[in-house]
Amino acid sequence: MDISTIILYFLAIGLTIFSFIKNPNKTKLGLKKGWMAFKKILPVLIPLFIIVGVLLSLITPHIIKSVLGDDSGFIGIILGVLLGSITFMPPFVAYPLGAELISQGAGYAQIAGFISSVMAVGFVYIPTEIKYFGKKSTILRNILGLIASLIVANIIWVVM
Repeated sequence: MDISTIILYFLAIGLTIFSFIKNPNKTKLGLKKGWMAFKKILPVLIPLFIIVGVLLSLITPHIIKSVLGDDSGFIGIILGVLLGSITFMPPFVAYPLGAELISQGAGYAQIAGFISSVMAVGFVYIPTEIKYFGKKSTILRNILGLIASLIVANIIWVVM
């Protein structure tokens, strides 16, 4: 565990204690609501974590280099964006994964496309997102996220 993780945990615990001292009832209610929301989304998250974990364990550095390496060019960017669009992971997993992929031979532009689409596009979430936000806004958000990811990757490709 690195120092930034320790700091974030310390802040979260400290601010929760501060909130509890300031207003115990609101803090208990907030923690209860958070726990209920977590329990509601857990059945969706567990299979996604398992699928992503299995896929990442099967991908070798050679595959990474051939699919997402500098030599893969624009096709690699497209593949990176598509992979990121169907992958589920939080930012604190995605960024170190991106660094690891680069250290194993992936290109900067390809990983920029992958990381930005992981953050901005969520094809895996579409059924759940439609349920909560509606079909039109879900489709619009995903299309705009996909376009933005391609733009970011291409800017990095030109700059790097």
